[in-house]
Amino acid sequence: MKALAGRAAGAGQKQDSRVHRRSRVAPAVLIDHYLEISRLLAGQLDFGAAIHAVSAEVAHILPHDHLDVCLMTPEGACHTAYESGIRTLWSEMQAEPVTNSPIRMLLWGEVDHLLTDDACVDPRFHFPGALTRPILENALRSRVHVPMKVQGEIIGALSCSSREAGLYGMEEVAYARAVADMLSPYFFALQAAERAQRSAIVEAEVRAREEGLRLGALKLTEALEQERQRIGMDLHDQTLADLTRLTRRVESLSRTGDITAEALEPLSRSLQDCMQDLRNIIEQARPSVLQLFGLGQAVENHLERSVRDSGLAVTWEVSDETDGACDTLDPSVSIALFRIAQEAINNAVRHAAPAHIHVRLLLRPDGLTLDILDNGEGAGAQQRRQGGGIDNMMTRARLISARFSLSSGSGGKGTQVRVVLPPAAVRGGAS
Repeated sequence: MKALAGRAAGAGQKQDSRVHRRSRVAPAVLIDHYLEISRLLAGQLDFGAAIHAVSAEVAHILPHDHLDVCLMTPEGACHTAYESGIRTLWSEMQAEPVTNSPIRMLLWGEVDHLLTDDACVDPRFHFPGALTRPILENALRSRVHVPMKVQGEIIGALSCSSREAGLYGMEEVAYARAVADMLSPYFFALQAAERAQRSAIVEAEVRAREEGLRLGALKLTEALEQERQRIGMDLHDQTLADLTRLTRRVESLSRTGDITAEALEPLSRSLQDCMQDLRNIIEQARPSVLQLFGLGQAVENHLERSVRDSGLAVTWEVSDETDGACDTLDPSVSIALFRIAQEAINNAVRHAAPAHIHVRLLLRPDGLTLDILDNGEGAGAQQRRQGGGIDNMMTRARLISARFSLSSGSGGKGTQVRVVLPPAAVRGGAS
């Protein structure tokens, strides 16, 4: 601390001849203030609290109306300000480019300090793009700025400003440097702690997403296994039984020799029914309409069939406003979107008792959106009745990096299922 006081005193001897309205601070008093600043910093856990804690004590050394510390991002392209006293636009704008800072020369290391009697008219603070509005709005005339350094590298700047013109000289520059030397390691440590905390949060979020995908994929695998078993039972209980019956009928006809048109006609009808059942089973397992005609047509085909088979008086519509983008999707993405639409439509028809169902495919700046809306029972009622299907829809969406949401429809009535596919997954679509 004696060295700091000595440096301040030495700089004071070289001070220019301007007349100041404040008396010089005695070295012994300086040391007391420096010690108090160190004490006040201890235990402060964020930047704003730290600058507020020391502001009053700094004022005994450097009288000011406005005190701020600006810290640069690790790559040095942007900076963020933390203020005490007057609150200005500087602290409201996070990660502002250094190129717009009125003190960019200092942050870039082109000068070792900035000192002005009236920043409102000093051309060094005014250039195209400079964020000087707070200076003019608050009449911050006298200003002194010094760099904050750690191991020789500039991490930011300490700034003191007063509405009184001509208040600071080289003696105040020396005081400011001493204060900046005290603040720099503490703010650097806070900055490092904040980066570590952000990294930990990001890592935790990644792990949570991975765990969610793992559990979701497990549930989806179980659902697919159940689907495989259902298909096997359908083939065994229906198709194979029909084929067995037909085989016995053919054997009977062969033994009796009664192979006439009249005898073959019911056999032909049964074979056609059997083939139709097989087509239905295959269609459920692999949506051929999707492969042949695209996502919009496949959704429309399924919606029409679901409403028809339900026997309910439900009106429906499908609108494709993607300008062909939905037909450029990767096949795995198309199938996932179709399965989500299929599940949402089935859920609405079976559980919501709607009068109308509307499926929309939209292309927006944030990606391709699939909406399934109905005016039946609300989302809460459907969710209680059909939890597993909703989990499968959510998992399918996560597996294609899409956002999934289930909410009430317009005016709180009905249900809206929304899937938003990111622009990167839309070939030839919006970006």
